[in-house]
Amino acid sequence: MISISILGTGNVAKHLWDTFSKYKEIKVNQVIGRNLDALAYYRNKTKTSSDFKSIADSDIYIIAVSDDAISSVSQFLKGKKGLVVHTSGGTPLNELSSNLRTGVFYPLQTFTKGQPIDFKEVPICLETKVEADGRLLYTLASLISNRVHFINSEQRKKLHLAAVFANNFSNHMFHVAHEICNTSGLSFDILKPLIFNTVQKIETLSPYESQTGPARRTDKGTMQKHIDLLKEENHKEIYRLLSRSIQETYGKEL
Repeated sequence: MISISILGTGNVAKHLWDTFSKYKEIKVNQVIGRNLDALAYYRNKTKTSSDFKSIADSDIYIIAVSDDAISSVSQFLKGKKGLVVHTSGGTPLNELSSNLRTGVFYPLQTFTKGQPIDFKEVPICLETKVEADGRLLYTLASLISNRVHFINSEQRKKLHLAAVFANNFSNHMFHVAHEICNTSGLSFDILKPLIFNTVQKIETLSPYESQTGPARRTDKGTMQKHIDLLKEENHKEIYRLLSRSIQETYGKEL
């Protein structure tokens, strides 16, 4: 059995707890965090504490806090013999205190409160300094996911950047589309089949191959009409910038 202490009470920490608790091979010894309201979720399920100086001994300590807090939280683990890992995509391995056994346990997924996740389909990106620690992390990751990868800090930094484009920026575009629909008396649900089909296409085609739309066709008239319809200047700028990027990608100019 692999024993774990989770340091943090945000979305990632909660989703990890919900997943780990399903496996008899994993025991979460403790959840630690300063948010007392968030800690209430774990009471009567495992030991909890708001004091980072009271961390229990475990095989693995998972630091699931904001990127800016990773280094300071790792200082509380000095003297611990277990493996200390963080869950950040954009933070290098060496951000953790150098006198610890260290690693990275990065689940590449967007975590939202109240939205369940099938961890079997979540890629988990691992990194360690020592091969034996890598084997331990791989054992843990393989219990909960079918998609486990060893990726170094430089690769993970680029992967996190790619994920921001693929997820965070695309979701913001959905938000802009939602606003346009709302202000026009339209239901955003009308767009959902289009969105789902766009995502499904990249199962068989590369994004480059599946690109369509007025910018791809160099349809200047339609593009100008769209820009004229937009009310907010930043939305106009986004439209122009993305259209220009698409046309430059396919070797055409506005």
